[in-house]
Amino acid sequence: MFATLLARVGVAARGALLLLCYLVMLAAGALGWVGLFAVAGLAAVLGDLALGRWSAPTENLLVKVGLNRPYRQLARDLSVALLVVANVNLSSGQLTVLLLLPAAVWVIAIFAGALTEMIDRRNPASALVRNIELGPLRSAPRPPEWVGRVTGDQLALVNVALVPAAVAAVVAEDVVPVFAVGAFTVAAAALVGGIVALTWLRGRGMGQSPLLPAVQRWLDSYRPEVALYFAGPAKDVYQANMWLAPTEALDQRGVVLLRSKEAFLELADTRLPVICVPAGVDFMNLELGSVRAALYAANVGANIHMLREPGMKHVFVGHGDSDKQASVNPYSKVYDEVWVAGLAGRERYARAGVGVLDSDIVEIGRPQLAGVHTFGAESVDRPFTVLYAPTWEGWLDDDPYHTSLVLMGERIVKGLLATAPAVRLIYKPHPLTGSRAKEAKTVHERIVERIRAAGGDPDATSLDGTRHLVVTGRTPALFDCFNQTDLLISDVSSVVSDFVQSQRPYVVANPGGLPEDEFRREYPTSRAAYLLSRDCGELEKIVSVTRAGDDPMTDARRELKTYLLGPAEANPMERFREEISRLCR
Repeated sequence: MFATLLARVGVAARGALLLLCYLVMLAAGALGWVGLFAVAGLAAVLGDLALGRWSAPTENLLVKVGLNRPYRQLARDLSVALLVVANVNLSSGQLTVLLLLPAAVWVIAIFAGALTEMIDRRNPASALVRNIELGPLRSAPRPPEWVGRVTGDQLALVNVALVPAAVAAVVAEDVVPVFAVGAFTVAAAALVGGIVALTWLRGRGMGQSPLLPAVQRWLDSYRPEVALYFAGPAKDVYQANMWLAPTEALDQRGVVLLRSKEAFLELADTRLPVICVPAGVDFMNLELGSVRAALYAANVGANIHMLREPGMKHVFVGHGDSDKQASVNPYSKVYDEVWVAGLAGRERYARAGVGVLDSDIVEIGRPQLAGVHTFGAESVDRPFTVLYAPTWEGWLDDDPYHTSLVLMGERIVKGLLATAPAVRLIYKPHPLTGSRAKEAKTVHERIVERIRAAGGDPDATSLDGTRHLVVTGRTPALFDCFNQTDLLISDVSSVVSDFVQSQRPYVVANPGGLPEDEFRREYPTSRAAYLLSRDCGELEKIVSVTRAGDDPMTDARRELKTYLLGPAEANPMERFREEISRLCR
């Protein structure tokens, strides 16, 4: 019930409501109003519990303004002492004990937290590995898991038992209930603190963690030649995922190097050995002399920790060619080479004039697209399927036309759901949708609800069946969706470039209302596309024409495929292997 109440008010309002409970609790304690104290105390305790479980944004807001949980706990303990002093006659000795009991818990909590931090430093999470056997490692002892969860300011939570004890003491006009419960809380805190202290003593003299030296020994033995390096956050790990399979298929020994624990946990399944070293100093202390080619899927600041290695070739492979400004980032000139899919990528850098030399650009095709079926290669025993895959709102500026989702998304989905004869809709938004713009998140949620109301699966994990689908997880993958798609609707993004591999018809949204000739000139990936204006008036006709097979864009798509992805006869995986072999020689 309390969680439901919290859900109905805003983030700031929840925080204000909780703080009001603590203020009332303090005032009631000072004035000796036991009934009001009991009500406010119960509300404050339940509110803190609810925030921790159901309202992380509110907790974050309180931390930002300096009203974090320890301060609230101190206010609670002070109000307990005030209530007892206001209602029970105490001797000076009893008053001293009353104040010392919660204070003792805080002292134990502080020292236990400090010792836990020291224990953690003996066993730093300096590296995480996958598909690597490091052998037995002798680590410094750690306290039991349950102890680790309650040390620090968490340990002071045991003082919450003093709230009902104070109420009981006032009702009985006797301080004994508070003393009894206080003794129990001190004993509980002392037990936890004692375990932490003994663990710290057992680990003295253990020296540095053996983890990083073990990783270095493995590197010296395995001697990887190709490193797929990714220093981005977990939300962007899809950019590295798309290069896992091509790197696995190389003849050279490969390794994946990550810099974020969260990204490590979100990385897709792979047979490649994976090493994650979050700290820059630790990573730069690794000896990577056997690596001859380092592949970068994203432009991020922490790339510098790998770029400083002089004995290897540094290659930006990116995470998809598109006509967006991000595909010609000036940062790209720091690499030895920039690999693009086809002539379109080379010309894009030439037009942008960002300092990337033409001689440093290599066309390799898109090795990830080997599993995308070309037109007519798959069974068509399924409903006519439309994939709506809008890009996200972008981070470079607040361009309202960066994505079709906000201005056109609901009209597109409404039109497709109303199409007769019925079509099957697969809605797969960009993984970062809604991460910057609340409007995009709101529209996305409305689209999901619309598809749910139409009998669709709002959280699809499989493409089987004939229902409408919302695909937001790692699986099914985008390329798997391509193989179930008869018509794509997307924005100016790498989704369009990759879909051209299938030779099926596609639509590019034009939310800015640019004239057709100007739009196709500005965004070459749209040369073989049907264009969709903001009012989506062309949608019904496009679906009808492409479903009937009377598609006038077929020849244009064939020519565009060569321009975007390279010659049809070229095998991009073989080209990828050849270029990697050249660098490793």
